[in-house]
Amino acid sequence: MKIPAHAPLDLLHRVAVGTLATHSRQPQGFPYPTVLPFAPDARHRPAILVSRLAEHTRNLEGDPRAGFLVADAPDGNVLDAPRVTLLGTFEPFDAPPPFVRRFLRYQPDAARYLALGDFAFWTLSLERLRFIGGFGMMGWLDGDELDPLEPLAFDEETALLERFDADPRRTNEVELLGIDRYGADFRINGARRRRAFESPATDTATLDAAFETSTVAAFGGQDDLRRNT
Repeated sequence: MKIPAHAPLDLLHRVAVGTLATHSRQPQGFPYPTVLPFAPDARHRPAILVSRLAEHTRNLEGDPRAGFLVADAPDGNVLDAPRVTLLGTFEPFDAPPPFVRRFLRYQPDAARYLALGDFAFWTLSLERLRFIGGFGMMGWLDGDELDPLEPLAFDEETALLERFDADPRRTNEVELLGIDRYGADFRINGARRRRAFESPATDTATLDAAFETSTVAAFGGQDDLRRNT
């Protein structure tokens, strides 16, 4: 079944933790799964921050091929939950300051690991992915089908972040984590929320309008969350 690319894309922005499966060095070749926090990069691929001494890091250094599973199952009902398995190779990279700031917005606890000095960023070069959204909604996508659009540049995202911070409606209960051409990610009363745009924002005017709509929804969402807690 052909699945819409925005379905796994949105899932990768809603969930904060995934399962990394590497090839074990000892015993050799066995799958070695571990749970890790991650953040989506500008192309929505999982980026991870890992210790150079960790077993999974050493596995990746020996064989960079890996799988990464992301599931949205807060009630534990995994079989009915949307989930995506990504296949590709993880590669270390020197993260520029804007990327580090973005990662820390999604994963603020990572600041203490960065301070230790032996942690490094790796990102997934995506080959294929399989998405399961529920009964009858599942299928494969090639890696380049996840997002064919040119991603937002760091300075474009920074401008929208500054605009959000200057908004008089802003409160400490609503934090903007990141923006892309398909939606905006917020932390509202401590919970991560994805506000998907009605259609991809392919130009500045469309992006500005979609961002304003998602911001209004986020400010309204803080009241919804208060009533449900």
